[in-house]
Amino acid sequence: MIRWIREQLGFDPPHQSPTRTIYVSNHFPEHSPFVRQTFPDNRIISSKYTLWNFIPKNLFEQFRRIANFYFLVIFLVQLMIDTPTSPFTSGLPLFFVITVTAIKQGYEDLLRHKADNEVNNTPVYVIRSGRLVQTRSQNIRVGDIVKIENDQTFPTDLVLLSTDRANGTCYVTTASLDGETNLKTHHAVPEIAKLQTVPQLDTLRAVITCHQPEPDLYRFVGQIAINSPGEEIVRPLGPENLLLKGASLKNTNQVFGVAVYTGMDAKIALNYKSKSQKRSSVEKSMNTFLIVFLEILVVEAVISTILKYSWLRESPYNERTAQEKNSSRILTGISDFLAFMVLYNYIIPISLYVTVEMQKFLGSFFIVWDRDLYHEASNQRAQVNTSDLNEELGQVEYLLTDKTGTLTENEMKFRECSINGIKYKYTNGTLIPEGATGEINGQTFTNEEVMFLKAISLCHTVHISDLEETILRHAAADVSKVQYYAASPDEIALVEAARRIGVTFAGSDGHNVILNIFGKTERYKLLDVLEFDADRRRMSVIVEMPKEKMIMFTKGAESSIIPLARSGAVTEMSAHVDELAMKGLRTLCIACKYLSKEEYEEIKSQLVEARTSLHQREQVVADVFNIIEKDLHLLGISGIEDKLQDKVPETIEALKLAGIKVWVLTGDKQETAISVCLSSGHFHKSMNILELTNQKSEGECALQLHSLSVRIKRDHVAQHGLVVDGTSLSHALRKHEGLFMEISKNCTAVLCCRMAPLQKAKVVRLLKLLPNKPITLAIGDGANDVSMILEANIGIGIMGKEGRQAVRNSDYAIARFCFITKLLFVHGHLYYVRIAQLVQYFFYKNVCFITPQFIYQFFCMFSQQTLYDGAFLTLYNICFTSLPILMYSLFEQDVHPRTLHSKPALYKEISKNEVLSLKRFLYWTLLGFCHAFIFFFGAYLLRGENTPMMGNGQMFGNWTFGFLVFTVMFITVTLKLGIETYYWTWINHFVMWGSIIFYFVFALVYGAALWPFLELQSVYAVFSHLLSSAQVWLGIIVIVVGCLFPDILRKVFWRHSRPTLAQRSQFLETSNGITCLESICCYSSRETGCSPFRRVLEQIMGRCNLLRVNRSWSDSDPYCTNDRAILTLSSMDGPTHASRI
Repeated sequence: MIRWIREQLGFDPPHQSPTRTIYVSNHFPEHSPFVRQTFPDNRIISSKYTLWNFIPKNLFEQFRRIANFYFLVIFLVQLMIDTPTSPFTSGLPLFFVITVTAIKQGYEDLLRHKADNEVNNTPVYVIRSGRLVQTRSQNIRVGDIVKIENDQTFPTDLVLLSTDRANGTCYVTTASLDGETNLKTHHAVPEIAKLQTVPQLDTLRAVITCHQPEPDLYRFVGQIAINSPGEEIVRPLGPENLLLKGASLKNTNQVFGVAVYTGMDAKIALNYKSKSQKRSSVEKSMNTFLIVFLEILVVEAVISTILKYSWLRESPYNERTAQEKNSSRILTGISDFLAFMVLYNYIIPISLYVTVEMQKFLGSFFIVWDRDLYHEASNQRAQVNTSDLNEELGQVEYLLTDKTGTLTENEMKFRECSINGIKYKYTNGTLIPEGATGEINGQTFTNEEVMFLKAISLCHTVHISDLEETILRHAAADVSKVQYYAASPDEIALVEAARRIGVTFAGSDGHNVILNIFGKTERYKLLDVLEFDADRRRMSVIVEMPKEKMIMFTKGAESSIIPLARSGAVTEMSAHVDELAMKGLRTLCIACKYLSKEEYEEIKSQLVEARTSLHQREQVVADVFNIIEKDLHLLGISGIEDKLQDKVPETIEALKLAGIKVWVLTGDKQETAISVCLSSGHFHKSMNILELTNQKSEGECALQLHSLSVRIKRDHVAQHGLVVDGTSLSHALRKHEGLFMEISKNCTAVLCCRMAPLQKAKVVRLLKLLPNKPITLAIGDGANDVSMILEANIGIGIMGKEGRQAVRNSDYAIARFCFITKLLFVHGHLYYVRIAQLVQYFFYKNVCFITPQFIYQFFCMFSQQTLYDGAFLTLYNICFTSLPILMYSLFEQDVHPRTLHSKPALYKEISKNEVLSLKRFLYWTLLGFCHAFIFFFGAYLLRGENTPMMGNGQMFGNWTFGFLVFTVMFITVTLKLGIETYYWTWINHFVMWGSIIFYFVFALVYGAALWPFLELQSVYAVFSHLLSSAQVWLGIIVIVVGCLFPDILRKVFWRHSRPTLAQRSQFLETSNGITCLESICCYSSRETGCSPFRRVLEQIMGRCNLLRVNRSWSDSDPYCTNDRAILTLSSMDGPTHASRI
């Protein structure tokens, strides 16, 4: 009973068998005992809250924030003890912050609920009681047979039973899962594939045994036992039999499948797990500053408490009451300490978190709207998956990038090959031997060349559509126009090249593969496929030739083929591999092996036994594959080109000038990777290339590391580039991490080749853990880049041709690598400067706000009398001063975006959290204290001794003095923000001057009547009488000028004596006559319905004054087109360089 209770509470999860047993169509055995397993329904739940738990769960999450929890404690203290301020002064701001955040999170969760309901209520057809019935997706049970038609999405994970084809094959696209748009072929078990109607399937009696669900999309281990008359047939089930939820059926009329994983057990649901929360350096600094201010608050409260009791003990006029004499001194002291904490608690800016969240959320739209980040060819614009890291884009120190699809186009073209030791160039559908001159007419092919072309036409996963296959089989169709589909662009490039030469893959007919060889059709019976895997790095097919000869064709990386080759021109072609790789071509080796009938029968039995194993099936199958794939005959080598993306060399050079170290992490071979690095500018010819490759042991690796370290120290003037492969990296990271990282830091460029995905992530982790904790950015386009994207401080996905898995797991997504400069140099710079100023300004204005309250206690004998009225305590942060700083943090541009983009050195100036450093924070804090002293004592001196300052001749009172201090303080902090603003827009003027006007109007209205909702109106007519005095107006002006004038002098002095690069750029922008600053978010003429709003926003921001300049954003604009990112690089190290900005 106790265990059951613990299981229900979630402390002890119930014991789960490693496998699950599924009875197809839920036909359970009638006469044999069985244990019915419990499976979840097919509902998908991605929402976070329900109607019942939203309030408690959301409140719990919000009060985990230290600032919210702190104000909750203060509010409770105000309710429990007698404090100088009303509980509403803390409760209302806290309620406002909690409510705004709850509404935002609740709305986001409501959208998730709607998306879940749309999926869960999708109509589907299932077989029940021998009939095909329609039901909702959420009602599918494990064991149900589901019917799916062409172009429909699979509602759950299904094992394929049959299709409309006799061979039981279907085509599926998994673009919504892993982003791969190429079609994949799935197979049904041959014994069941013939059951193609509902009555036939209802008679099926079969049991599926498979592993429990796991998140790996490409792994499925199971078997199906078919109860046929007189015997039980057992067949293996693998990934090729599993149809994943979210994938779509293509080029197939209909399929039937049995549900094996439903609801939150589906593989796509298991991949919903949230990514680890990434925190920016600004947020960490903000939390540190918050703790510092909490310490200041405690110190002020302790000092006030001590001084209060010191004064009470020494003053002869403070006779204690009987109640005070009978109360505990300790409890009274604690009560007074808490009262002072309440009085000074406004030094903590409660609205800071809300303002920062709004700034990040609204600011992220500028990235999405930026036309420079729009790729017209693919119709893709930038994507923001999280706005929490906007400012971190301005702090990147290490950029780690994938090669294929990120630096290159991932468009494969067959360029060269080597057959039987002879090199060929591929030109216009012709293979030209190396050294041949003139045109080749009537080309003839040797047996080796024909066998090579047959191998690349048979050993692949390419397929064509059903319609094209039908046309090819029944009509004399033009085979040159067949459209190929494959999971790998390399395979399509090879098959298309073979077709242009004359050996055409024309589809399949049942188990036969059809080739058109120089106009003659041949059929090859496909006996077996040894699938590709990342460990073997090769694939094989076993086919029966037309003359009943059996042959195995193998294709893969040279490191996995050449060591297995026992015949052929191995030596010559090994050298050709290196030559092709040095040209930047991707190389694949092609080999073959003839099999006798007896050898094939033995191979077949081994494969069946391995594929039906339920325990460690992948390892058992891999072992069998390795036994089969040996003693190969090397046929040839292919060289495929993957050209660089546009502006990659300029982009890498700009990143280096910005002080960002670029590392290339790729799975390609060393020679290919080095060639691409040279052509991209990552390496240059004058660079000293250091190699840490082919290290067989840790000892050998250690010696090489020490040798490289000595070379770097000896040649410390030269620039070094480091090349390391995956195997050597594994040895280096076991016991020599420190030495390896020391060498890497001293290298200008680093290339890691032959890298596994987890090795990429480990390299990123090592960089993050360096003593100076650098900010890392990882960028890639494929599923193998997801690990490093998640590990890096910032992950960026490329919307390339290897799918969307990297994009889905990234923080930001862009279409081209060259867009990274605009994202970092412009958006990163501006977001960082804006939010850094926002955080420091918030703390500054709260020091100005509450320090006069602390000083005032020295003049009221620490009686805990408040200086300000409760309404002004409440509204100061959430109303009077909130909008100006929010608008500043959205629209401020300290440097023109075009200048930021073209001058990478400006990025280096703000690195290492320079704008939010401890020095800057202390300056703002001390400035706040200085201004607070000037506010208080300036008003105190203005008050004088027995001087009537009111318009009616009355003397200053407590509330009058408080109003004067608050007015001076509010105007000063507002104008201080104006001094810090460089880029003024219409909206900045509106909120700044509007806030000042609103304050005066509110203060006058608030004190103009005895409002019924107030128990006591202490400030009735005080403000109106105060403003009726000319001396007060003069005093306000003098005090405000006295506060701000020294600060203006300081800024002018430093700007002219020691200007920063940003200030120098500002001066040159003005000198060059830039009067209409262009928006960092330019909009194209192809916008949606949001365009009018965006154009209004642009006008509100004051980007262009139509009276001063006639300008329109058009496709012919030289700056707003995608080509305007041409970099004019300058280091801006001195006045000479600066003059060229």
